[in-house]
Amino acid sequence: MHTGGWWQYIQYDEKDKTQLSLPLLRRVAQFARPYAPRLGLLLGAILISALIGLIPPLLYRAIIDNAIAQNNLQLLALLSLGLVLVPLVDGLIGVGQRYLSSRVGESLIADLRKTLYEHMQNMSLRFFTNVKTGELISRLDNDVIGAQRAVTGTFISIITNAIDVILILGVMIALDWRLTLLSLLVIPLFILPARRVGLVLRKLVKRQYQLNAELDAQLAETLNVSGALLTKLFGRQKYEAQKFGANSEMLADIGVEQALVGRGLFLMLGLVAAVGTAIVYFGGGVLVMQGAFTVGTIIAFAAYLGQLYGPISTLINSRVDLATSLVSFERVFETLNIPIEIQDAADAVELKTIQGDLDFENVSFSYLAASETASQNPYVQELMGELEPRSANGNGANGHAQTEDATEQSARITPTRREALQKVTFQARAGQLVALVGPSGAGKTTITYLIPRLYDPTNGRILIDGHDLRAVTQESLAQQIGMVTQETYLFHDTVRANLLYAKPAATQAEIEAAAVAANIHDFIAKLPKGYDTIVGERGYRLSGGEKQRVAIARVILKNPRILVLDEATSSLDSASEALIQDALKPLMRNRTSVVIAHRLSTILAADMILVLDNGQIVESGTHAELLARDGLYARLYRTQFRDHAPQTN
Repeated sequence: MHTGGWWQYIQYDEKDKTQLSLPLLRRVAQFARPYAPRLGLLLGAILISALIGLIPPLLYRAIIDNAIAQNNLQLLALLSLGLVLVPLVDGLIGVGQRYLSSRVGESLIADLRKTLYEHMQNMSLRFFTNVKTGELISRLDNDVIGAQRAVTGTFISIITNAIDVILILGVMIALDWRLTLLSLLVIPLFILPARRVGLVLRKLVKRQYQLNAELDAQLAETLNVSGALLTKLFGRQKYEAQKFGANSEMLADIGVEQALVGRGLFLMLGLVAAVGTAIVYFGGGVLVMQGAFTVGTIIAFAAYLGQLYGPISTLINSRVDLATSLVSFERVFETLNIPIEIQDAADAVELKTIQGDLDFENVSFSYLAASETASQNPYVQELMGELEPRSANGNGANGHAQTEDATEQSARITPTRREALQKVTFQARAGQLVALVGPSGAGKTTITYLIPRLYDPTNGRILIDGHDLRAVTQESLAQQIGMVTQETYLFHDTVRANLLYAKPAATQAEIEAAAVAANIHDFIAKLPKGYDTIVGERGYRLSGGEKQRVAIARVILKNPRILVLDEATSSLDSASEALIQDALKPLMRNRTSVVIAHRLSTILAADMILVLDNGQIVESGTHAELLARDGLYARLYRTQFRDHAPQTN
């Protein structure tokens, strides 16, 4: 906890002066453009409200100079009634103004949130392997809410205050130009404290967003089943709680700092306003004594001063306030600026009915080369925690200017994997089973990731029925490919919902048929609510074998022409493994299948075995042919597969 007084924060670095970005403002305006009619009504309501706000001081002057001075009871009653009607009408207009501002703000932010989520959904797999999930959630949640406050708060406040100042100054000049000049003498005294405190508050807001993002990242990592399990197994609950508590305390400190700094600013501005009011009363009193104008005019002026100094102070600091409010928009747009790596070509065709021929032509893929584009983006680095967060003017958090181009100046991320594939060529005809065999890190998984276009090859091309994957739409490609990964993922939803994810329009009969084919229907039927039973976070209420069979049923329901499968069953008991092997038979029947093979039965059934090592196909052929060569496959057979020979069919 900080122990110093609030005044220690009234300091700033001249390098941190806010540079408002016109492109950023224009981009915000693009989101607001569809709501132009409502914004027009809102501006009209603000103007009418400002005009109504000018009436009470004039009523005060009329009451003193006319009604009271002339002993006119009827006029006094009428003017007094006006003092009641004015706030009533102003309040009703304020309700309409609030409705319009909230409606525009909420709609704009909903559009922003949808755009951001859709952009994230279209990012490549590499993006999600590089960034923290909690950071993404923070940008969708905290930053979007901050942007909402900017729309419904800061923007409206600046417009309202500007209109108020213009109208109030006009009326004050009309009343007496000399008193108006006296009231403006203290304006310079508003500038220095507002400027200093505004910059400090902006720094605190940015730090607040950063800490919120860190908390979200920790929550996302430790409050899911896998994270909670890891925490318990290593006895790190106390450590995680202390880490969370430390960040929470820092957030609390920032909240206190903001409150104290804001209150200190209020104190200083209140003192300046009091000085200005005293000057007006003194100068006005002298002029009244000289017969220049009436007492009612001084009273009206004093009322207008209370309405003038607050808006002037806000406008003086509006540049910093606006930049502080735009921090949220800036962080959201930073994410939207990250290019989408895997995109449909402009002339991409839709795959409809295919045979299932699959061709790899001199395919090379490097995680290093492909990662450079993403790693050069400073916003990806910030999401990964590789860089200090950027300030609104493009400076690093340490205040040093980033003068080089963003893609040149940012440090590169070193991926954990080397070049994965080198000139891989093979053909799988429709209906064939291709088994991928090789030591760990040989490139087997990379091949399975390239087929559904989770990545694009660095060199070479991949074709389905003669179509380059980069020339077809991703949506139609996804419909033709079914993939069962080693790590089965189920949503925290019902069994039915998880199965329908593959085919939303599937009937109950189709769902049950897929479950029967996957050897999981009988198990589901015995669950408390059958197909409407919740499977839990990541499907943790089910065993490993049960999850895999649900995943297989999901792919059977999808009915793809090409199947990509990681046949990892080594961690399962023999009964579950046998059930899964039986489930795989109908899944692979009459489909082009590319399988990372872990069982001899699959290898023996393969039409072609590809043996990979160091990203290259070093051998290919049938089981008998490869054994006869006495190469890498023969060694793998003797060390990995031969023990499973009794399980072959």
